[in-house]
Amino acid sequence: MNIHEYQAKGLLKEFGIPVPQGGLAITPQEARAVAEGLPGPVWVVKAQIHAGGRGKGGGVKVCKSLDAVEEAARDILGMQLVTHQTGPEGKKVHKVWVEQGTDIARELYLSVVLDRAAACLTVMASPDGGMDIEAVAEKTPERIFTTRLDGCLRVWPYQAQSLFFGCGLSQPQVGEGVKLLQGLVELAAAKDATLVEINPLAVTGDGHLVALDAKMNFDESGLKRHPDIAAMEDPEEGDPLERKGQEMGVNYVRLDGYVGTMVNGAGLAMATMDAIKQAGALPANFLDAGGGANEDTVAAGFSIMLSDPRVRGILINIFGGILRCDIVAQGVVNAARKVNLQLPLVVRLEGTNVAEGRRILQESGLKFETAASMAEAAQRIAELTKEVRS
Repeated sequence: MNIHEYQAKGLLKEFGIPVPQGGLAITPQEARAVAEGLPGPVWVVKAQIHAGGRGKGGGVKVCKSLDAVEEAARDILGMQLVTHQTGPEGKKVHKVWVEQGTDIARELYLSVVLDRAAACLTVMASPDGGMDIEAVAEKTPERIFTTRLDGCLRVWPYQAQSLFFGCGLSQPQVGEGVKLLQGLVELAAAKDATLVEINPLAVTGDGHLVALDAKMNFDESGLKRHPDIAAMEDPEEGDPLERKGQEMGVNYVRLDGYVGTMVNGAGLAMATMDAIKQAGALPANFLDAGGGANEDTVAAGFSIMLSDPRVRGILINIFGGILRCDIVAQGVVNAARKVNLQLPLVVRLEGTNVAEGRRILQESGLKFETAASMAEAAQRIAELTKEVRS
């Protein structure tokens, strides 16, 4: 789960990490009122969306008067902000963060990230702040310094000192950096974060460190332990179909392809998507109906999948164990009748009550094809969707 910059800065402040003073606004008038309560004479108005590169897209404006703050907020609020992370469709801005200007002497990069390969939290630091860390890694990897954290989930002072001396900080700044990084690691460990990133971490004109921007991701599996983090989720930022799937209890993830899939079991779903790609087509979604799904769940998942205008055909691949094939078949029939399905449909059923499931489908009057294997089903839906696309 991602959160907004203003929420991330609230967490940084909670863990003793210095951030600029600021406030949230949803109207131009509120933005002006926030600025009036902050030190001037420079303020920054920043769009709050879950994406980087906001400045390049016009979502960050530096202002030198209260009138300029109000005008900047008017320009940003409601805009469809397009960055390299949003895709061409962009994201609509519903709120802005207004903060005091900062006298920036240098910009660094600092993060605590979950290294899944090493199965531990890792600290990354670089003297090249304000840039995408991927670009730094590609062009100048020697300017990225890392250290892995031990099982105690703490960073030792000597590790932090090595990182900040590597970034060229002075002795007093390194001392500030050690305390700051210890707070950042404590935050990541305490809140089950998979990424806590400060970019840039500014060195101010008077030589102090302050977090100018922040990005945080959290392990969704751990949210039940952190209701405060779960409450920060912004429904406006998520995919509407994925949100609908969550509300209906269906494991649905939207992808970029055009073949809709409904499968039971995450492993079988992944294998089905691989088979579709091997057949020369692209899956439009991951949809796991689950082992305990009932007829209503299957019908709901089918309805969500058909709500995606990019879907050109559907592959249903069910291996009935706990989830019986006849339940799947009845759910498919109900949903298809409700939406008046006209798309190509390929069904592969095996397992518990498979004969009854096939009978329900055959007697439904629906136009569909069956397949005996996953590979055959994937090949057939690939052929059918290519015909539809041509």
